[in-house]
Amino acid sequence: MALFVIYCKDKPGALETRMATRPTHLDYLNAAGLVKAAGPLLSDAGDPIGSLLIVEAEDKAAVQTFLDNDPYTLAGIFESAEIQAWRVGVGSLG
Repeated sequence: MALFVIYCKDKPGALETRMATRPTHLDYLNAAGLVKAAGPLLSDAGDPIGSLLIVEAEDKAAVQTFLDNDPYTLAGIFESAEIQAWRVGVGSLG
């Protein structure tokens, strides 16, 4: 198993769709069993403008499948999404 960061930026004007899809998205994240930490990226005004997730999976392909099936992805919220291998350098994910 390895850790990966998923960094997603929302399309302009996606906030309403994001908020409507949020309950399904959270259910998906909780059920997947891969997520170590996750939360929204915020604008200077505090509005959600994207997502950052740290997940543990077998490989990048598994993370891509996870991302492809995320309700936010399926709703077309993301303008961009990147997956990058990652490891803890300082601190702990508990």
